[in-house]
Amino acid sequence: MTRHFLDVDDLDVDELDDVLADAENPNPAKIMAGKGAALLFEKPSLRTRNSMELAVFQLGGHPVTIFREEAGIDTRETAEDIARVLSRYHAVIAARVFDHALLERLASMSSVPVVNMLSDDAHPCQTLADILTLRQHFNDLKGRVIAYVGDGNNVCASLMLGAAMQHMEVRVATPSGYAPPEGAVERARDRGEVVVTDDPFAAVRDADVVYTDVWASMGQEEEAERRRRGFAGFTVDDDLMRAARPDAVFLHCLPAHRGEEVSASVLEGPQSLVWQQAENRLHAQRGLLSWLLVATK
Repeated sequence: MTRHFLDVDDLDVDELDDVLADAENPNPAKIMAGKGAALLFEKPSLRTRNSMELAVFQLGGHPVTIFREEAGIDTRETAEDIARVLSRYHAVIAARVFDHALLERLASMSSVPVVNMLSDDAHPCQTLADILTLRQHFNDLKGRVIAYVGDGNNVCASLMLGAAMQHMEVRVATPSGYAPPEGAVERARDRGEVVVTDDPFAAVRDADVVYTDVWASMGQEEEAERRRRGFAGFTVDDDLMRAARPDAVFLHCLPAHRGEEVSASVLEGPQSLVWQQAENRLHAQRGLLSWLLVATK
């Protein structure tokens, strides 16, 4: 059966553990030897492209990066036809898109795994790297508290799911009007404890992990100034970090805007695991591809 990875809960808890165990393997099997991976990009990226191309390479495969104008999704040909063609060439299709429904359409016609490298609804590959980073630091995550401060966006939605699946307590602090979608909150609450508030200090108090993301994501550039005003008081700075546990760590999926969602002193400070987190995009995605290709056999 073909397995796809469009959000974190496409894996169960045991499968998530298996993926993260594969991510820790320093000598992965060349499971993609002689095979290709189609990497579709509607949105540009630094970390996603580099980490996924290298993950495929480290598994012995050949990544083929395809940009929006080359594929012409739903202009030159339909997403369904693209999936039918690419799945006859490649062992996996991965896509970084705007509309999450596009991923679902690709998956509906693909005979090989489809991986969500980012959509407006979810960023599950990022969550894999986040959990891997926290497990490396804390080992056991059960009962730990993670506080997400900022926009209730795709990163937040997948993080809530993944953290709840690790039996962490999840707290999300957003300004009014920027909370994560209620459906995403309920999906996470089905798996664990999730609290949503508009008070960043209440969310961060005694937390083990503090996480933030940019206030205006790609495609929201015209909203940037309005969002800066709306998110006043939600900067993760030294004062906010002091509300967390003394040994708390800081995460950010990058790119970061110093002085907006995070202060330079926090991003560059001793509690930051951001660069380890960025590196783990490579390892987590390599582990995911290893697991998916075995599970799909």
